[in-house]
Amino acid sequence: MTAPNAFPVLSSKSELEEGTVFAPRFDTNGLITCVTIDAHTNQLLMVAYMNAEALRKTLDTGTVWYWSRSRQELWHKGATSGQIQTLVEMRTDCDQDALELRVTVGGDGGCCHTGRLSCFYRSVQLSDGTLKLVQNSK
Repeated sequence: MTAPNAFPVLSSKSELEEGTVFAPRFDTNGLITCVTIDAHTNQLLMVAYMNAEALRKTLDTGTVWYWSRSRQELWHKGATSGQIQTLVEMRTDCDQDALELRVTVGGDGGCCHTGRLSCFYRSVQLSDGTLKLVQNSK
């Protein structure tokens, strides 16, 4: 019997890279990296992880679920803040070990727990031989 959250495993490189079967490849911790982008602005919002259950819940509900590595639990993005991410499109990379999610964001449209629209609000810059973080606009 197949586990309810199980996805196919492909043994052929050509099937994995060129085929039509969605067969996400999870790492040794059972996670896959997700890059999340605003579907309207194309702004990078966040990078997070999914396990098979989070991926299945996302596909079944149309709203995005992640696996919180720090809390070791499923995380329905926006469940407490109102910033629910609704899935518009999901893509996988060539070897199906990373996902790109295009979403619309509910609530105030923010994504970051710091109150910013994106988790990527600082630039890394080299100044006088030292790497520094410089805050970008909200």
